[in-house]
Amino acid sequence: MNSGITKILSEFGLDTENYKATVFGSGLIHKTYLVKKDDQPCYILQQVNHQVFKKPEDISLNLHIIGNFIKVHAPEYPFTFPMSSIAGNDYVIEEGNYFRMFHFITGTHTVDTCTGPEQAYEAAYQFGRFTSVLNGLRTDMLRYTIPGFHDLSYRYKEFEKAVSQGNRERLDQSRDVATWLFDHSGIEHQFKKICKDDTFIKRVTHHDTKISNVLLDQDNKGVCVIDLDTVMPGYFFSDVGDMIRTYTSPANEEETDLDKIVIRQDFFAAIYNGYMENMGEQLTKSEQSGFIYAGKFMIYMQALRFYTDHLNDDRYYGSIYPGHNLNRARNQVKLLNELFRSENDLLRFF
Repeated sequence: MNSGITKILSEFGLDTENYKATVFGSGLIHKTYLVKKDDQPCYILQQVNHQVFKKPEDISLNLHIIGNFIKVHAPEYPFTFPMSSIAGNDYVIEEGNYFRMFHFITGTHTVDTCTGPEQAYEAAYQFGRFTSVLNGLRTDMLRYTIPGFHDLSYRYKEFEKAVSQGNRERLDQSRDVATWLFDHSGIEHQFKKICKDDTFIKRVTHHDTKISNVLLDQDNKGVCVIDLDTVMPGYFFSDVGDMIRTYTSPANEEETDLDKIVIRQDFFAAIYNGYMENMGEQLTKSEQSGFIYAGKFMIYMQALRFYTDHLNDDRYYGSIYPGHNLNRARNQVKLLNELFRSENDLLRFF
């Protein structure tokens, strides 16, 4: 354990002779440590990536607003506030980096890949439960921790800008992807209409519904959702769409063998059933009719983002081999084509 982490633990009031921190988890944004005493997990320590989250104090504000609402309206929900440091702050700042601490919820674990429809159901149930529990919380009280994060119109404009001003050689070598994205701009046009439609309601949504953001108990039943940094006002289809994007295909966004990318319809049904278990009575008819659109929205947006980054010389996502982000974009194009192909079959689950 390095001296910097030791100092941070002490600033949270821990006896560093007895508590040890080791790198934990597979998250790509924050660096996370598991803090143990006598080999027993006690706390989670995170270094917040403030290149992504420009104002960590906005995260803190949101967590306190959400936590205080839950205390009053759903005290049975397992919500953990950030721990206070000795100085009484939610964060300890060390060499310009922000660190925060949470109590570890004993008897729980996470998984990195959704391997069965049962897991998809549990995750969808928990994300639906989270939004349902926070029904009634005024969304205008919350800060946007990543402005424009799921603004499809913004992402589309960035794509157009990259096509116009980005790497010309890369564009010439991948015009088929650019053409496909332009040809399917109707998904962005529909998003614009939704933003003006009062029957689509801004709710408190998680915005990052990968399976690893759900705590499971020893029987693999969902306990609650975690990593609430991206919780902001948003539309239900952000959460549902991200689950469709990341759960329904057996191959993830890194897969280059496009034949492996399919829509597993039983996983889709599990997402629908789990989410609607909690949100079925809250979603409007318009929202319910947009369940499949949720998948289109999220997959299309991710294809735009990967391809935009490819044209911008991999500034955002980075790459570990030439054409990495182009391959990711092609992967998402294939996934969306599979969703189009499966759409009529998926309607039977409603």
